[in-house]
Amino acid sequence: MDRIWLKNYPPGVPHEIDATQYPSLVALLKESFSKFRERKAFICMDKAITYGDLDTMSRDFAAYLQGTGLKFGDRVAVMMPNVLQYPVATAGILRAGMVVVNVNPLYMPPELEHQLNDSGAEAIVILENFAGTLEKVIANTRVKHVIVASMGDMLGFPKGAIVNLVVRRVKKMVPAYSLPAAIQFKAALSAGKGKPLNARAAVPDDVAFLQYTGGTTGVSKGATLLHRNIVANVLQNDAWLQPAMEKEPKVEQLFVVTALPLYHIFALTACFLLGVRAGGVCLLIPNPRDIPNLVKELLKYRVNMFPAVNTLYNAMLNHPDFGKIDFSLLKASNGGGMAVQRPVAERWLKATGCPIIEGYGLSETSPVLTCNRGDNTEFTGTIGMPVPSTDVSIRDDAGNELAIGQPGEICARGPQVMAGYWHRPEETAQVMTTDGFFRTGDIGVMDERGMFRIVDRKKDMVLVSGFNVYPNEVEDVIAMHPGVLECAVIGVPDTASGEAVKAYVVRRDPALTEDELKRFVASQLTNYKRPKSIEFRDALPKSNVGKILRRELRDEVVRKQKAA
Repeated sequence: MDRIWLKNYPPGVPHEIDATQYPSLVALLKESFSKFRERKAFICMDKAITYGDLDTMSRDFAAYLQGTGLKFGDRVAVMMPNVLQYPVATAGILRAGMVVVNVNPLYMPPELEHQLNDSGAEAIVILENFAGTLEKVIANTRVKHVIVASMGDMLGFPKGAIVNLVVRRVKKMVPAYSLPAAIQFKAALSAGKGKPLNARAAVPDDVAFLQYTGGTTGVSKGATLLHRNIVANVLQNDAWLQPAMEKEPKVEQLFVVTALPLYHIFALTACFLLGVRAGGVCLLIPNPRDIPNLVKELLKYRVNMFPAVNTLYNAMLNHPDFGKIDFSLLKASNGGGMAVQRPVAERWLKATGCPIIEGYGLSETSPVLTCNRGDNTEFTGTIGMPVPSTDVSIRDDAGNELAIGQPGEICARGPQVMAGYWHRPEETAQVMTTDGFFRTGDIGVMDERGMFRIVDRKKDMVLVSGFNVYPNEVEDVIAMHPGVLECAVIGVPDTASGEAVKAYVVRRDPALTEDELKRFVASQLTNYKRPKSIEFRDALPKSNVGKILRRELRDEVVRKQKAA
């Protein structure tokens, strides 16, 4: 395969990276802890911790975990938004030789139970706001150790106490829960202090993260990301970012806005781990939906790097105080997770002077596969070209490579591609080609410069603000309602979130209302998976073997839009 994109690489960006530079993520983290000891590493709610603090606390947490009897390779779930405990816990789990299982804190009980059982997690680190969800399912899982964090834990006195009081008593954001065997996060750190750490070194093929995704089907499964996969993608991103960082004026320490949730692979790699590798500081935003607060935070700093999804860029641009933020040192605006809309990109460039550099990747690829050049001066509307050490191939259903300009499935090979789906060899076999390429399920084309563009999705997945929603999962929940005879779920265009979930339902009970069905679904699925609209029908389109045809429903939506 001719890597035609290489001749269009920015000057100074290598064609290959050396993924053997670090034997593990632990080695990468420890290098930064030592090299940047006095520097700030993370800031949250005006409280900063240094690389030295992160080193000490993550080591203590690792010693605590080992002291519980958990073993090398055991899975530890982390169910937290962007708070200071997240990097401490994650680094600690990795240093203990264990596997991080990232969990969306907004999950409903059935979603949490599935993920804990599928991963075999025996411990969980959870923010108290979500402990009530865990209480409902813990008896059905293998979880033996629960570490509960509070919003104010690491903010110092008196601020921490005030924050906890406001969160618990004033805003009532912590529902009552009972987890008698749980230990507080700060108590876990104290318990590990001074205890020996069995520092058996992680090796490149050890598992670092189980990153849950629907893949190309609806069942949520863990993409098995090895230490070498994540190390490779951090180094690929670092190499790709250099032309942006070279822009004048130079900055002494990279300042990364971390508004995207760290449990999502995009922020995990592109904010947390890349930031630590570069000796940067990450500004943690616990609730990116609170745009007024996000803008208020950004007014305090001069930011250099802002990874975000289209919906977040758009929401910020529409805030009245957006124009007061100082973007004079903004070097890179990385767009990912969902398609960036051209009108949003043009407004962002005009407002900040920094173009959105769109990239593309998946949980299965750690995540970045392609990206636009860091020295671009305008938005291209493409997903860019493959990052170093990465091959991308456009193929037909038989696995044959297609010519330039021909649409086909985007397939990728590189050191960042997962080892497979956790304990699901059949599913892994379905997405890997015989020559080692991962089938993404997205349909794209490559032009003569080696730039790629996504034109469609092979799978029925819906993309809501950068989060994958699988119609099967939503349909299974709707079908559980006794008043439903059958249903189909598709994605429809949505100005706010890119796509929204729409359900088509044939009623068994004529009295069933949209509100009643929405309430039922809300008890089972987290917010972004819930149908925004429900349309009742007498029948659904079907194939001659009785399979419901979602494609016909999607085509109908397109026809109506064109007619309008």
